[in-house]
Amino acid sequence: MKKLLLLSFAFLSLTACSSDDDTPEVEVPTVGAILQPAVGGPNEPNQVYLDLSTEESKSVNRAAWDFGFSSGTDFRVVINGSLKMAVKKLETSDITLTQTINTDVTVGAGTTAASNGYVDNPTGVLAGAGAGIGTAIAEISANDADNKVYLVNLGYAVGTAVPSVGSVTVDGDPRGWKKVRILRNGAGYKIQYADLASATFTEKTIAKDAAYNFTFFSLTTGNTVSVEPLKDKWDLNFTVFTNYLNAGTEVTYGYSDFIVTNMKGGTKAYQVLVAGDVTYAAFTKANVVEANFTASATDQRIIGANWRSGGGPSTLPSIRTDRFYVVKDVAGNYYKVKFLAMSNEAGVRGYVSLEYALLK
Repeated sequence: MKKLLLLSFAFLSLTACSSDDDTPEVEVPTVGAILQPAVGGPNEPNQVYLDLSTEESKSVNRAAWDFGFSSGTDFRVVINGSLKMAVKKLETSDITLTQTINTDVTVGAGTTAASNGYVDNPTGVLAGAGAGIGTAIAEISANDADNKVYLVNLGYAVGTAVPSVGSVTVDGDPRGWKKVRILRNGAGYKIQYADLASATFTEKTIAKDAAYNFTFFSLTTGNTVSVEPLKDKWDLNFTVFTNYLNAGTEVTYGYSDFIVTNMKGGTKAYQVLVAGDVTYAAFTKANVVEANFTASATDQRIIGANWRSGGGPSTLPSIRTDRFYVVKDVAGNYYKVKFLAMSNEAGVRGYVSLEYALLK
C-alpha cells in the first residue's frame, strides 16, 4: 500500500521561497513517507491538495478562482477565503443598478466582526441562512426574485514582496470590487457579474458535477477552472485561510500555513498530544479512538493552524513537536501524520515537511 521512500512532490511551478532556521532537522522515518507539499515560499501562492492513499498531490495558484459552486443537493456557493474575499447581500435583485464600495466589507486583521457575515463559516459547514450562518451567500433560491445582488470585495492578489526571514507576505495588491448575482439554472447555476457602475453584466452558466465537492469559477477568465481533485481523491489542503479569531469578540482573521481536511468528501481527523507512552512512533491502529473523529465531521479545521506556533517579536514561527494527527480517509484507511518543518534551512517560511504512515 505505502512505499518506503522519501518523496518530494513535483508541483506546478509558481512563486517559490524557503523556510525554517529554527526548525529541528528532518529525521528519516523508519516507516512511511516524508512529503514536502509545494506551498511556494513566504508568499504561499499555492493551494496544495494531498491524497495520502496514493501519495499524490495537486497544486493550484490560489488566485485561480473566485467562487465554488457546490455539487450537493442544495445550491450553495463559497467564496475564496485564501484571498480574503468578502461579500455583503444588498437589498436589490437588479444587478444593473450602480453600487458603491463599502470598506466595511473586508476581512480584518482581527478587526472585522465575524457576526457581520461577510465570509463563509470557516468550519466548512455550508447549511444555514447565509451571512456567515453556513455560507456568506445565502442558499440560491428557486425563485429568482429572492436572489439578491451581492457586493463583492475580491480581496488581495498573491503577494510578491520578499518578507523578512520567518515572516510571510501573502497579500499583494487589492483585486477590486464587483457586483454579483447568482441564480439557479435547472440542476445547476447561473452567475451574473459586473463592475459596480456598469448597467450591463456578464452571465455564465455553471453545471454541477457530483464527482467533485465544487465547480470553481474565475471572474478574471470568465470560465470554470480545475481546482480541487475528485472529492474522494484528496485528504488535506494546505492553504492561506480566512478563519475566526476570538479577540474578546469573534473576528475574521487571515491565517497562513493553514491545513483543512476534506470534510465534505468524508475525510476525518483528530489530534493526539504526546505524553508518556503515547508517541508517534508507538502509535498503531489499535490506539485509534473512533469517537475522537466526531468533531471533524462538522469542522474542517481540526489540523488548521494547531500544528505550528506563530512566533513573536523575538521568536520565529515553528512546528509543535508535542502533537501529531490521526487521519481517516473516505476509503476507511487510517494514517498518523506529524509535521517536521514549516520553513527551509535558511529559515524562510512556506516550505512544509511532514511524515506520515499507514496504520496497521
